[in-house]
Amino acid sequence: MARESLKIVIVGHVDHGKSTLIGRLFYDTGSLPPEKMREIERISEELGHETEFAFMMDHLQEERDQGITIDTAQTFFKTPKRDYVIIDAPGHRQFLKNMITGASQAEAALLVVDAAEGVREQTRRHAYLLSLLGLKQLVIAVNKMDKVGFSQARFEEVTGELVSFLSGIASHSMYLVPISARRGDNVARRSDDLPWYAGPTILEALDRFEPVEAELRPFRMPVQGVYPRAGKSIIVGRVESGIVHAGDDVLLLPSRRRTTVATLEQFLTEPEVLETGESGGLTVVGEPPSRGDVVASAAEPPAVTTRVPATVFWMSRQPLSPDETLTFRCTTQEVPCRVTRISRKMDSSSLDVLEENARTIADTEVAELTLETERPVVIEEHTTIPELGRFVLERGFDVIAGGIVTALPR
Repeated sequence: MARESLKIVIVGHVDHGKSTLIGRLFYDTGSLPPEKMREIERISEELGHETEFAFMMDHLQEERDQGITIDTAQTFFKTPKRDYVIIDAPGHRQFLKNMITGASQAEAALLVVDAAEGVREQTRRHAYLLSLLGLKQLVIAVNKMDKVGFSQARFEEVTGELVSFLSGIASHSMYLVPISARRGDNVARRSDDLPWYAGPTILEALDRFEPVEAELRPFRMPVQGVYPRAGKSIIVGRVESGIVHAGDDVLLLPSRRRTTVATLEQFLTEPEVLETGESGGLTVVGEPPSRGDVVASAAEPPAVTTRVPATVFWMSRQPLSPDETLTFRCTTQEVPCRVTRISRKMDSSSLDVLEENARTIADTEVAELTLETERPVVIEEHTTIPELGRFVLERGFDVIAGGIVTALPR
């Protein structure tokens, strides 16, 4: 039986210690190979540092030279309970697109805050983006407690500000943990320097989270492509939620044609079932769908619409122009769209309302709006099936906004 796994993303303001915490997690769980530890020690010595665990994640030489994390990297560690896929996301403002790409794959999050510097604009913005992406399981790691004398008052000041901010945007399953990632305090072991803290370590908090049980949700498989083989038209894709068997009744969307799954297909086999997270193929009775369509449970279908109520985070220095045509991209769907109404827009770092019934959206602003697509699209509320409730907007080949579906049109 396969071990349980959980995907987590780590975010925070630049230099608050994200990569150092990840390196420490790997070191303390025995997941760091000896050759990697020797490489870290060599690089640290060459750069004139003490042993710096952050270099385990900073794969690019440019990152090592600048001391920042640019790309979104994935790697793995283990506890006795489960395997972890941990996603290190950039902290710099200009790398928000990479951060959203990483966080959108996660089931839980670690938000790292420097105890000395406290909550910064980017800290609040990352917290908002985690909420926007529907991440409800959160650990707030108040790092570098050794730099503030392990002060309980400072810890409560920092966490109080963040909890107040988060309470205005979503409810979270949340742990607040004082740590020193560099020293290892409260990462995998309890710290004698923090006797006033009785809560879990970082590892204990992560082990209390639960994987998203996507297989219990209705079946959804966006179509990547259709390929002829041995007289069959094999519909290929990734099962984003639910399970499917041969003989199941399904809908091909957006056409709404009802049909039956004839066979399931994987390389050189015909499996009995395809489950959430598996890539594979299937055939159906009658004409197959096309790339960009969605194969879904006939008993519990998603919405098919040209009107998408949404919240978006704008990531382009060029503001939205009224009536301009953008590209709506959700799973394998790619459809031209326009913003028909901006009911209000907000500052993403303070959540202050900037304007009601706005006409444009600027860089790093959040907007509640309605999109109109040129052709019907298949969507879900992001809280129900996130894979069909998250999307990006593109201008040409540039991703300019990330968003979530906030309601289904009536």
